[in-house]
Amino acid sequence: MDTFKLKVVGSRRIFFEGEVKSLILPIADGGLMGFLAHHANVVAPIEYGEMTIKPVDGEEIYAFIGSGYIEFFDNVATVVCISCQRPEEIDAERANEAKLRAEEEMRQKLSLVEFHESQMSLGRAMERLKVKNRHNV
Repeated sequence: MDTFKLKVVGSRRIFFEGEVKSLILPIADGGLMGFLAHHANVVAPIEYGEMTIKPVDGEEIYAFIGSGYIEFFDNVATVVCISCQRPEEIDAERANEAKLRAEEEMRQKLSLVEFHESQMSLGRAMERLKVKNRHNV
């Protein structure tokens, strides 16, 4: 069976460690990148979005993933990210509050930097809500 080792490390915990069949991540250029066993060596920045892990034994794992990077080298993938949460771990109320706060900040007259920071906060909050709602948890 073609598998590879995967370790996903968030800022607060090791989210996943084990053998997997595939991994799909949001890459910073705005698309998704999939990984299978024996993928070419790569280091790539990842952006917030939904990650899908297909373990060797068990069901697919879906998660919200924050910014970070992936290193795939010699059939071993290491993902380091700011945050990583399963849909059931996402606090929808908190994410909705963050969304509303970011929308309000964007309506105010802000510097260009503050506007882009608010825009990123809004995107992260909306992506968390999307992952939570997509999996009906």
